[in-house]
Formats: sequence, C-alpha cells, structure tokens
Amino acid sequence: MAVGNTIAAPQQQKKPLIVTFKAGDEDVKLSPMIVRSYLVSGDSDKVTDQEVMMFMMLCKHQHLNPFLREAYLIKYGTAPATIVTGKAAFEKRANRCGTYEGFEAGIVVLRRDGQLDYRTGTLYLAGEQLVGGWAEVYVKGYQKPVRIEVSMEEYIGRKKDGTVNSQWATKPATMIRKVAKMQALREAFPDDLQGLYAAEEVSSGVDEQPLPPIEQPPIDIPHEQAPAAPIDVPQDDDFAQIMEG
Repeated sequence: MAVGNTIAAPQQQKKPLIVTFKAGDEDVKLSPMIVRSYLVSGDSDKVTDQEVMMFMMLCKHQHLNPFLREAYLIKYGTAPATIVTGKAAFEKRANRCGTYEGFEAGIVVLRRDGQLDYRTGTLYLAGEQLVGGWAEVYVKGYQKPVRIEVSMEEYIGRKKDGTVNSQWATKPATMIRKVAKMQALREAFPDDLQGLYAAEEVSSGVDEQPLPPIEQPPIDIPHEQAPAAPIDVPQDDDFAQIMEG
C-alpha cells in the first residue's frame, strides 16, 4: 500500500487582540498583555481573561485613559477583580454634560448634644462622631438638585485583615464626602457614568494611595501571545446592557 507524504501547512500566528479608542484628545490602545503588565494593582498574574476584557471594554465604552489613572484594575488572590474609576474622570465627564450646573457636598456629624448636623466640607471636632456624607448635584431643568446621603459604616474601607486602610483611617471625612459626590453624579447622569465606580465606593481591600500618571507603553509587541481560548468580544450595545444589569 502506497503511503503519501503529507506536508503540514505552517501554523499561522494569531495577531494579538488590540482595542483602540479615543479618550479626550488622546488615542489609546490596549491589549491583554499591556493591561496585565501596566494597569493591574495587586496580583496581575491572577487576573482572568474575562476580567481583562471587561476592563478594556469599559475603557473603550466610556472613553477612559487608564494611563492617566482614569481607570485601573484591582486584583487580589482569587477574589473577583474590581474595576475602579478615578475621581477626575467623573468630574471631567460631568463637566462635558451640557446640563451640569455644579455640586455641593459635605459630611453628616453626630454632635455632642445628640443632634445630627449636615455640614458643607469636611470639618468636625473632637468629641463629635462622623456618621456619613451627603452631596447635591445641580442639573439644568431639574426643579430640585439630585441629593444623595451615605452611611459611614457602609462604605468605610477595610483591608483583607479587617483593619481600616490608611486613607480611611487618616481622612475619613474626605473619603465619605467623595463617596456621596460620586454617587450623586452617577445618579444625575446615568447615561454618561454607567458602570463607573470610584475606589472609595468599592470594598476592594486595597490601601489606596495617590498614584502618578504612567507612560503609555509602545503597542508593537511582537511576542504577545493570543489567549489560550478565543474571547467573545462584546459589542458596545451588549457591553452597556452588561454594565446596567
């Protein structure tokens, strides 16, 4: 029986997945390897393909530049990753809305006489108890501002061992005021801020510190490997439904 020789066709190298979009005046390009190498806080080797893809699509859908810390991915151990949006991104997005007319925000304090006091800013005295924060966002055409009040106990940031992280321990009034402000902005402009959450709002277990902008790495990386399994890339409409649901 004759046996024919078969020459296997050379395996075609898969192109790395790259997402390109505009963020302000900047062209941003993201790939799974760049996200893992530069944009993950914590255990970058533990982040899953799905978490990386959701991060990339959020940045694309909301036009966020992660190299300016407008968004970043937090991953510790096997716990689900947290996608965090920088406070400046909320403010930039609100300012671009034609109906945004400013905000007021402050803290809720239990005074020594047992009465609650709603204060603008973050000042409270020794012997008083900080119990929450509040914010009002003014929107053109609304009869009343969008108002949010939040509880300190619900949002105080804790690390994995249960201790309060340094930002919440040293600046609790500033942090709870930020939480109220971010929630009020998101409620006032749901179409523009859907799926965006600030670090102060999420229980990530991360001891947040201010981070400087990082330089965007070159995108031409010849040795980047494609994921072991194909990733189903959601379209913009599908992604919006995922973030809303």
